[in-house]
Amino acid sequence: MSERKDLTTRQGHPVYDNQNLRTVGPRGPATLENYHFLEKMSHFDRERIPERVVHARGATAFGHFEATGKVGDEPIAKYTRAKLFQEAGKRTDVALRFSTVAGGRDSSEAVRDPRGFALKFYTEDGNWDLVGNNLGVFFIRDAIKFPDFIHSQKPDPVTFERQVPNRVFDFISQSPEAMHMVMLVFSPRGTPASYRTMQGFGVNTYKWVNAAGETVLVKYHWHPKQGVKSWAGSDLATVQGQELGVHTKDLYDAILAGDHPEWDLYVQIMEDHDHPELDWDPLDDTKTWPENDFPLRHVGTMQLNRIPGNFFAESEQIAFGTGVLVDGLDFSDDKMLVGRTFSYSDTQRYRVGTNYLQLPVNAPQTRVATNLRDGEMAYYVDEAGDNPSVNYEPSVTGGLEEAEKPSHVEQGPMIEGRIGRGRIPRTNDYKQAGERFQLSEQWEKDDLVANLSDALNQCDRHIQERMLWHLYMVDDELGARVGEGIGIGLDEVKSLEPLATQTLNDEERERLANLGQNGPRDVSGVEMTHCVPNERVEVTESPVGA
Repeated sequence: MSERKDLTTRQGHPVYDNQNLRTVGPRGPATLENYHFLEKMSHFDRERIPERVVHARGATAFGHFEATGKVGDEPIAKYTRAKLFQEAGKRTDVALRFSTVAGGRDSSEAVRDPRGFALKFYTEDGNWDLVGNNLGVFFIRDAIKFPDFIHSQKPDPVTFERQVPNRVFDFISQSPEAMHMVMLVFSPRGTPASYRTMQGFGVNTYKWVNAAGETVLVKYHWHPKQGVKSWAGSDLATVQGQELGVHTKDLYDAILAGDHPEWDLYVQIMEDHDHPELDWDPLDDTKTWPENDFPLRHVGTMQLNRIPGNFFAESEQIAFGTGVLVDGLDFSDDKMLVGRTFSYSDTQRYRVGTNYLQLPVNAPQTRVATNLRDGEMAYYVDEAGDNPSVNYEPSVTGGLEEAEKPSHVEQGPMIEGRIGRGRIPRTNDYKQAGERFQLSEQWEKDDLVANLSDALNQCDRHIQERMLWHLYMVDDELGARVGEGIGIGLDEVKSLEPLATQTLNDEERERLANLGQNGPRDVSGVEMTHCVPNERVEVTESPVGA
């Protein structure tokens, strides 16, 4: 073994924990003095110019959202006071940017990758951004790992070879929380046949707040009225050989032809506390909420009916941020959400410019009055108070004043805990991944096995063995079939110990003791997010319009 080389900050400080944000208790809110995280994320946000570091390839379309005034069968005011939801038939203008994650601005859209699903609602109370993806979960649960994860997916810094399997699975093999996402992104769900025929999710856990200040936890789901359709992995080379921008062309052709795609918005609702009765944490974005316990409730429908007048102005320069919420919506302490809320807006100020919110596509369709001034590309001054010389607050000489506070000041649960770096206690990285495999359609299972086997065959032996160990922890059949595909048997991996960063629960320790002999997981009665029917689209001479 070579001499140990410890990780440090740019200041030369040893990094003792590169896995967890500093939080109040293991699952509480993050603290602002997260120096290592802020330095790491700030640098990551500035790695590329001028295209986005991630989600560089994308397409925006415009339309409206129409509310039902209800959440399921109940008046929505019971749960949130957000004005855009209150009245049946109320319409709010929206912009939706679809995207891939890892590729550059001119890369192929027909690749295996999560798809961004980012909404901007131009509400009467200002903008609301709901920034998610098409797969419902993510690879990591703590934002401090985001630069590391993306680096593992991006080109090799020496050879610039893109998405090298050995790099991808080197990271994933040491990050078992990624196994749920692996079940999706390496299945046909990771290769949607079009933007119009894929689901969208908020991914993170948010809160709703009603007029009395009462809060609930919520998850957002978009279901396409066009149905869900995907390609198999064997189709991708054919598609890429015909059209790099296949999804953008399909979307824009449909809208121009008057075939306006629509999605229904559903939410799941949970009481706002830590739910110790569950074997997973509701703030963990590597998990979904079982729909048999937390049913989907319909709240409205979105339609896209306009393409950009100028692609650069309205798609390249559109900017989103998870911190962009309106009254009646709020954050949870989801560790990925906390990190994204800093990172997204910080990225836009760097990539587009200090005054990116003055661009028409980003500006709210309501009054803007701030004391913010100047910076590059400022082309108007926000509305001021009666005295334009006062650009500060408080003031008694004609400046802007604080808005009236709501009837309640404090909301949500009381949290106590020691500030430190800690992993959330209920990780349970394999159960939902295994249920996902069992609830997949047979053609999805077969494609998942083929795609994993193909990628792992390009990896080093020790990475193959650790990944196979994880796959057996997920599901016996999955482990056995991938093991056969890469020529490694159960006996060659069952003696592996858990990773030093893992803490297995009792169920997982029992599975490990019987590795490969656990049988299929019991999924009777389980309704799992994202297991809506998935139609395979057979690639023909021209996949556009599939």
